Amino acid sequence: MKEIIYNQKGEEIDKADLPAKIFNVPMNKDLVHQAVVTQMANSRKVIAHAKDRSEKRGGGRKPWRQKGTGRARHGSIRSPIWRGGGVTFGPTKDRNFSKKINKKMKQKALLMALSSKLKDKEIILLDKVELTKRKTKLIVEIIDNLGIKLKRNLSKSILIVLPKADLKISQSVKNIPKKKTIRADSLNILDILSHQYLLILQDSIKVIEKTYLK
Repeated sequence: MKEIIYNQKGEEIDKADLPAKIFNVPMNKDLVHQAVVTQMANSRKVIAHAKDRSEKRGGGRKPWRQKGTGRARHGSIRSPIWRGGGVTFGPTKDRNFSKKINKKMKQKALLMALSSKLKDKEIILLDKVELTKRKTKLIVEIIDNLGIKLKRNLSKSILIVLPKADLKISQSVKNIPKKKTIRADSLNILDILSHQYLLILQDSIKVIEKTYLK
């Protein structure tokens, strides 16, 4: 499988052989859906929490004696039927939304997502990105050059896949809406599917192959 490699100016400079085991994997929508739901569930944080009677402060002493007052019997002013008492069956922070998925299934779904992006012509290969300084304008120029050359609307969301951490690139991209950088060894299916285009640096292919084809 050959794909054109572009430089920062949007010019075709070479062609790369893409491994079929990564970019030509048959789609299984059910597996991809399962992987996405699992990742979303595992990243979910429990926010709502209502205190029950054991978590409310005070109420250690019995409000009045058991018999002889003519009033209903009570053991604590923090009972759920009292004003200011605990909540019965309220949402708690002990809830667990996590899901499990087999590691091989997770990796397979990731490769399916990459294959789907290539099939839809939503992957752009770039030889390298060299910035003289950390400046958002320089990254915008590179994206504009590629958009003009490929005749595509790259103002949509783009995930830039780097072979290793690069502060110049990541900090220059940070202020651009709908653009995000990620290391090739940290790819995840949710980021891939939630961005329209993948801008992959040439060296990232080897990192992806080494990481996800063990």
